[in-house]
Amino acid sequence: MTGISVAVKMKPCFTPDHWARVGGWLVLGALTLSAVAAVPAASLPALRVSDNHRFLVTTDGRPFFWLADTAWQLIHDLEEAEIRRYFADRRDKGFTVIQTVALVELRFDKPNAFGHFPIEPRRPDRPMVKDGPNNDYWDDVERVLRLAAEHQLYVGLLPTWGKWVISDWQNGMVDGFFTVENAETYGRFVGGRFKDHANIIWILGGDKAAPTDEAKAVWRAMARGIAAGAGGAEDYAKVLMTYHTSGPGSTAWFLNKEPWLDFHALQSGHGRWALNWMMVEHAYTMKPTLPVIDLETSYPGFRHGRPPTIATDDDARRAAYWAVFAGAAGHTYGHHSLWQMHSPKYPGVAGPKEYWYDALDAPSARQMGWLRKLIESHPFLTQRPDLSLLAFDQTKPWEMCLALRGDGYALIYTPTGRTLDVQLGKIPGAQVKASWFNPRTGATEVISEFENKGRRAFDPPGEEQAGNDWVLMLQTASPAPPPSSP
Repeated sequence: MTGISVAVKMKPCFTPDHWARVGGWLVLGALTLSAVAAVPAASLPALRVSDNHRFLVTTDGRPFFWLADTAWQLIHDLEEAEIRRYFADRRDKGFTVIQTVALVELRFDKPNAFGHFPIEPRRPDRPMVKDGPNNDYWDDVERVLRLAAEHQLYVGLLPTWGKWVISDWQNGMVDGFFTVENAETYGRFVGGRFKDHANIIWILGGDKAAPTDEAKAVWRAMARGIAAGAGGAEDYAKVLMTYHTSGPGSTAWFLNKEPWLDFHALQSGHGRWALNWMMVEHAYTMKPTLPVIDLETSYPGFRHGRPPTIATDDDARRAAYWAVFAGAAGHTYGHHSLWQMHSPKYPGVAGPKEYWYDALDAPSARQMGWLRKLIESHPFLTQRPDLSLLAFDQTKPWEMCLALRGDGYALIYTPTGRTLDVQLGKIPGAQVKASWFNPRTGATEVISEFENKGRRAFDPPGEEQAGNDWVLMLQTASPAPPPSSP
């Protein structure tokens, strides 16, 4: 193996700070993180796969809900004040992970916002490193990791965008500047350089499939290098790693048994009606059992199809609920203006209509935090999909209702506000308490308590139509009766 040539010398947990009652509804107030002060990187524990292989937890076993935002160009494009602004906004909206890239897709031939290049041209085995703090690109990456930790955020770090390994979306032909040899060398460099940052989740790939042996060999080499750099040996237990494929695509299709793959990742794609629940269901059933997360889906503001239609906040929200209610361990949100950091300084790709700092306040971004709040308000590590709660046939996949069942509760999602015929008796207790949760506002309204048996119809507020989505919450209202004496 060749060596590296140097070219130049507290777990996030947000809570409502107040509740207000408006017209019979409990309205979730401003969402804030429980910790108010910045924390050092060391205080963010590393993550691992849960014991049941369905979710992520901290190393000490606390549940972790993956709620990510795609900021692919952040490391390259943003200055420190902009990075701080972005991180503070995402923290306050309840995000837990930021997905970004070291060797970026756009403007890679230009220096980053600090005037630095990452590597010698087409030589990932020759990172451009200079002595002293804040003197090179890799210091800039470290700044991002440190600032993320200060804002209680984890970083899903792609060592490279996939185009520098594979140019085509799907064919897996290796024709970039990475080879098996320099991929492992580069992996050792980044793994070693950032080994002390517990808030990293390593994401290989970068919008490219890897169906061929040739492509898999390069990514295996990079994974091997990262593990060796981070832990001193090819020990994947010391790193958390997955792969970001092209869309529509899933690691369950071609990387299912890779030893370095800790959780399945998919890209359902940017179509308005991408049926990501189907893709999550497929990966959820694969063996070995791994957590599943959709790392890229409908972007509000993105034009797609012929004739083109523009994805909306409703589309992004539906994709998030579909994924989680199909069994995903969390979800990744994205906005068409944000992933590319569109601004007056950087021209847009594929027609974004607003600048990244204006897109921060898209309604769907705040709505993602309410999804996290909903899931974290239950003991979700033991929840699982359960369509047997639904006592009706479904023939329209783009209107699919999904259900989760956990210890003493059930959650049922309808994307259109259709009447839900529910089979009761699936959770313990003589009585169940029913409530409506509004994904658009974060508000909850209690319906009533019911006898926990038979079938019952629940009719959500509003007209049945796309975007009128609701979650029916059922919870045990009384203990199950004791068993009768023999």
